[in-house]
Order: sequence, then structure tokens, then C-alpha cells
Amino acid sequence: MADTSKFLQRTLERRLCVAPMMDWTDRHCRYFHRLLAPSALLYTEMVTTGAVLHGDRGRLLAYNPEEHPLALQLGGSDPAELARCARIAADLGYDEINLNVGCPSDRVQRGRFGACLMLEPGLVRDCVAAMRDAVDVPVTVKTRLGVDRHDSYAWFSEFVGRVAESGCNVFIVHARKAWLSGLSPKENREVPELRYEWAYRLKAENPGLTVVINGGIGSAPEVERHLLGVDGVMLGRAAYHDPWLLAGLQRLIFGHSGVASRTDAVEALTAYLHRQVANGVPVKHVSRHVLGLFAGQPGARRWRRYISQHAHLEPDNGDLLKHALARMQPPSAGQNAA
Repeated sequence: MADTSKFLQRTLERRLCVAPMMDWTDRHCRYFHRLLAPSALLYTEMVTTGAVLHGDRGRLLAYNPEEHPLALQLGGSDPAELARCARIAADLGYDEINLNVGCPSDRVQRGRFGACLMLEPGLVRDCVAAMRDAVDVPVTVKTRLGVDRHDSYAWFSEFVGRVAESGCNVFIVHARKAWLSGLSPKENREVPELRYEWAYRLKAENPGLTVVINGGIGSAPEVERHLLGVDGVMLGRAAYHDPWLLAGLQRLIFGHSGVASRTDAVEALTAYLHRQVANGVPVKHVSRHVLGLFAGQPGARRWRRYISQHAHLEPDNGDLLKHALARMQPPSAGQNAA
């Protein structure tokens, strides 16, 4: 198989990425984010190799064509199984395969993948090498800075170096270490100290690597600062809770827009909702991802309240978001009196 992956890794746009987030970045969320940021690289929720090989593959790996460029994040630690899953994903048209080496949850640790794999850099290298041998799309790694007491820059740099022996040259760095016991996954996203400078140093010392930074980034000025030191920025919770931030970053970084306004986003999503409802998808599966669209705007609370109250009551109402938009304006004095 011709080794074209390095070329493809250079051509995928990585300055703006949306993180893989369990229970959040499903296909409906990604369609919404694509409307706002046409140039962003989107990531799926993490899918385990066992689920891909033995589960409902059609449901787990389905996506809308509009989502491209789209990366599938895999969780696993068996090189042969990861290679099989990578091949399946590439055949389905995914633009990148990403290996999760950062999730600290107990369930993930029991499956011997996620952040605990940082303790086995040789195995991670072998997993990535097997995946790269199986596909012609980029294979990348999303990692933490370290785990437990293994949290020096030297240890982190050596880990990346070992994995890079596989030929992988794209590392997405969640700039915190992970505690494998004693902290919940939520606490692991907030408690360990952020050390962005380690990602900057990794890039400075290894200019041939593509380094994307992740963790605690929540504003356009922060993104601009990070892009001075690394190749890309990956947003997680900020993009989900205030998705219009993606629209602003699309304009700032790439100089052109997706949808022109939040209202235009509602119109586009309404057309999408009608298609999904026609396919038997309950409205709430889509509407739950857009609660933050008007964050910080007048009427945002009314927008959220209407959707939350009506989505489960009107599962086949493709106009739900339009109705919510119409109710964002406060009632007039006459209406109150009536």
C-alpha cells in the first residue's frame, strides 16, 4: 500500500477542530456545527473497537455527507482490531482516524484504552503503526500530558517521541495530565493544571509534528494566542454550550462564513429537522444540541425553555425550532393583560 498518509495529514485543515465529546458530538450535533463552521475539522464521539466490530455499525458510524471533513475517534488497545476498524472507517469515507489516549474514565481503563495507554507507549506506537498500514487516511493521536505522577515534560516528550516512531505526525494535546483514580472524568477536565506551554514547547522542539492544543479554551482571543504557538486549536465544551463561537472563529481564521446569522442557522436546521423527522428521528435528538445557539442574547432563556418543554411532547414537529424562535420576544403589555 502506498504511504500517502503524510501528504494527507498536511492537507487536512486543522486550525479549528471540534473535540470528540461523549453523548454530545453525534451526527446531529456535527451537522449543526458544520453549518456554523464549514472549515472546521469535526470529530465523532469515541467509539470502541468492540462496538465497531460487534455492534450496530450502521448506527454507530453513520454520518451526514455534509459533515466532511470528519474524523472517527477510536478507543482500543489491540493493534489488529484497531487496524480492522480503521479500514472499515476509511471504507466508509472518514477523513481521519484518531486514537484516544486521553480518556481517564474507569470504564475506559477497564477496557485498557484511553489515558492509561500513556503508560504503554510501545503499545500505542504499535497500534498506530498497524492502523497506518491498514489505511491511506491520516491516523492521529489525542493524548494528555501525562498520568498520575508521570507528569514531567521530559516524560511527555518521550511518550510522543515513541509514538511518532510509528510515522504518526499529528498529536492533539489535551494540556492537562489525567488522574487515573480519585477524580471523575468531569473533574479530570477541570482539576489538573493546564500547561499550554508544554504543547508550545513540543511544537518548537519538533517542527515536523503537527500539534493541536485542547483544554479549557473558550474565546476567540484565546484561540488567536494559541495559534501563535501551535498548528491548531480544538474546542470542546465551549463550542457545545456557545456554538455561535464557532461561527465567529470561522470568520476570524478562514475569512469567510457559514450561515450568516443565528436566524439563518435556525432556518437551515429546520430543513434538516424535517428530513430527520421523515426518517423517524425524534425532534429532541436534534434540538438538544442547539440550546446554546442564542447564549448571551436577549430571549435566550425563552429559546431554551420552549425547546426543553416541547421537544419531547412534539417528537415529529419539524418546525419546533422556528416556533421557539418566534417565542423569543417577550409578550407585549396587551398580551400580558389578556
